[in-house]
Amino acid sequence: QVHLVASGGGSVQPGGSLRLSCSAFGSVESGSVFSSGCVGWFRQVLGKEREGIAVIGGRFTTRYAEDVKGRFTIFRDDGVNNVYLQMNSLKPEDAAMYYCAAYWRQGGQCLLINRGIDNWSQGTQVTVSS
Repeated sequence: QVHLVASGGGSVQPGGSLRLSCSAFGSVESGSVFSSGCVGWFRQVLGKEREGIAVIGGRFTTRYAEDVKGRFTIFRDDGVNNVYLQMNSLKPEDAAMYYCAAYWRQGGQCLLINRGIDNWSQGTQVTVSS
């Protein structure tokens, strides 16, 4: 069992940056879903479906939604229990509640879909406004 905690949200002006953290507690050893599966960042705006924006599989395999490519970077730290989302050049449309999740590959890939996921963090709010 893994417990995920998301942090780092806040309020920034357009063009600003934030780094979100997803910290895992509990089962994070090699072979666990957090270490060996996929860790993704999702966001949700009130009234809309939760959407996947970035995911990392293992240490280096990443996938991004089109509207964050080139602006957001997902990466793991040198340890085993943190995954980060560096968000640069933030836009007002990036404002949302952000969640991280840990899940197994589907068809051998880490996909940006929010179905069939059991391990979610609580949300951390990102606000982008001038």
